[in-house]
Amino acid sequence: MVHHIVMWKFKPEIKEVQKERLKQNMEEALKSLVGKVPGLLTVDFIKEPFSSSTHDMALLTTLEKAEDIAAYAVHPEHVKAADTYVRPYVTERACLDYE
Repeated sequence: MVHHIVMWKFKPEIKEVQKERLKQNMEEALKSLVGKVPGLLTVDFIKEPFSSSTHDMALLTTLEKAEDIAAYAVHPEHVKAADTYVRPYVTERACLDYE
């Protein structure tokens, strides 16, 4: 089993009143990928980090094997969710993959 963690900050132009709805949309879209993307076992979305955090939200996933991370990245359902609900609103992406 491998873990894929991604953290983002909102773009500066995103208004505070938009953030809760955007996080909810991100969470729903990304969690819906379980069962659609081969090898993707679990998805957790952290939308309420402590104020001491350096990022606004995080994605925590588990996959069956390391090769599944690359397949997940280009899977059409993941690309669609990321391009629609995540990438237009975020910046400063940080990623950590480990076994």
